[in-house]
Amino acid sequence: MAEENQPLEEATQEVAPTQTATEDVQSETVETPQEDTTPTVSPDEFLANFDWQNYEEGIEAVEDVKLKEFETLVAENFVDTQGSDVVQGKVIHMTDREAIIDINAKSEGVISLNEFRYNPDLKVGDTVEVMIDTREDKTGQLILSHRKARTIMAWDRVNTAHDTQEVVTGFVKCRTKGGMIVDVFGIEAFLPGSQIDVKPIRDYDQYVNKNMEFKIVKINHEFKNVVVSHKALIEADIEEQKKEIIAQLEKGQVLEGTVKNITSYGVFIDLGGVDGLVHITDLSWNRISHPSEILEVEQQLNVVILDFDDDKSRIQLGVKQLTQHPWEAIGDTMKEGETVKGKVTVIADYGAFVEVAPGVEGLVHVSEMSWSTHLRSAQDFVKVGDEVETVILNLDREERKMSLGIKQLSQDPWTDITIKYPLGSKHTGVVRNYTNFGVFVELEEGIDGLIYISDLSWTKKVKHPSEVVTVGQELDVIVLELDVDGRKLSLGHKQTTDNPWEKYAKDYAEGSVHELALTEIVDKGATIVLNDDITAFVPGRHLDKQDGTKLTKGETAEFKVIEFNKDFKRVVMSHAAIYKGVEADNVKTAKRKMSDNAERSTLGDLDALAALKRKMDGDA
Repeated sequence: MAEENQPLEEATQEVAPTQTATEDVQSETVETPQEDTTPTVSPDEFLANFDWQNYEEGIEAVEDVKLKEFETLVAENFVDTQGSDVVQGKVIHMTDREAIIDINAKSEGVISLNEFRYNPDLKVGDTVEVMIDTREDKTGQLILSHRKARTIMAWDRVNTAHDTQEVVTGFVKCRTKGGMIVDVFGIEAFLPGSQIDVKPIRDYDQYVNKNMEFKIVKINHEFKNVVVSHKALIEADIEEQKKEIIAQLEKGQVLEGTVKNITSYGVFIDLGGVDGLVHITDLSWNRISHPSEILEVEQQLNVVILDFDDDKSRIQLGVKQLTQHPWEAIGDTMKEGETVKGKVTVIADYGAFVEVAPGVEGLVHVSEMSWSTHLRSAQDFVKVGDEVETVILNLDREERKMSLGIKQLSQDPWTDITIKYPLGSKHTGVVRNYTNFGVFVELEEGIDGLIYISDLSWTKKVKHPSEVVTVGQELDVIVLELDVDGRKLSLGHKQTTDNPWEKYAKDYAEGSVHELALTEIVDKGATIVLNDDITAFVPGRHLDKQDGTKLTKGETAEFKVIEFNKDFKRVVMSHAAIYKGVEADNVKTAKRKMSDNAERSTLGDLDALAALKRKMDGDA
């Protein structure tokens, strides 16, 4: 407290001379006739009004009103560099690396130009948003940040732009999987590849480091994701153009368009905002396999409007209709019966199309390719690209149809059929096909004959021709019948050899006896293979031996032929007939003796004959 009172005491002591001086002045003044009107100041009042700041610091105190006025002017004209608010700055100078920004602070701030990559057109005088990054770096420089300022303000701008459908400008920073990364107000937004343009984009790199206009189409506030679209802007412009174009469309109108896309079935044409389709059949009068043969993407061409639906959303276009139809160009130069050359363009199962003039095609049916009645595929005769000579069989100019023939260029083989293939003549043909009832044999191109299944073999019971022949096999045949008018030829194969049954009828005549071995035991009997052609059958009851047992497989015994039918190719044999036949002979002999010696017969003889007869009847 002593120290606190010391200045007051000193001040009081120093005030005394001042008062004395005042008294001296007053005493001197007294000498004047004027009256002293100066108010007397008390010590307390003097101390209260004493300028202590001036006394201590040598600076006069500023009035509060003036101080507040000064603070207001500073707040209005200077930036508080200790704050974190976003402020406006003005570019006053630029170097190769930095921009000098005036923010009305004690000194100018510096920002790296890297933060202005999205704005390569930045220049002196531009106003930018900044915030204080570093008040003083090691060199005492004020460092500002434009990127931070944009980020703080960006979300408000993004949301506003999305709500108002405002068109924003963004800087394409780089490409990424499925699209591009775009700087919009300092926020990295995603531009999908499908939203870059209305047409497919293959080269994304052409957009990198460029400014483009976008619409903000989606915001995910939870994950802070923004999706933008440049395509939306184009579509909006196209929609306006489309309405104008559609309003003016008329059938038969010729327009210029650009090939937008090529497919296997046609070409999509951009008519300036409206797409139309040219079907592959309307591209050219000539037959083409794929539109890419005559057109390419981005190609300019004229098209004619063929048709469209009620709202004109589907427009059918044509290209070939702008040129003369090829059928009109041929005039009367082609007539039925004339020979023309052409190129095979298409092959089908039923025939081949041949282009005989540019855009003019005729059909060669497979039946007109060969005189053969055995139809084959057209591919067996021609292939695409072949140059062929044909005859015009039918020509319909109104329907624009033409029938052609190839076989007519050669002589009909049936013309002299009776000379080349007389009845009974022997020939060699090729098996082309067979059915359940027979085999078709080709003797030459155009001459086919049929061998019925019964004429395939003398000895085998053929159930299907495939048991005897195969397709492509060469076969000897005999002409059995010939119908020139009906173009039919009956052939026989077995007739090329002698009928073995004529010979076998003698060798195995009924009643002949042969010593043979049983080949196989089968249902209801057994079989005996006599030779390569004949197999005999032995019924079950004819397998009995004289002792009452039956013959077994492989056992050799005597067999009698009891039936031989060459028409049905059947031979039946019996072993039992061997011994039963002996007893029957004995009976016949006994009867004959009895007839010759009737007068000399005795009762005993008759009893013996009766017993023998009963025995034979029992065995039978």
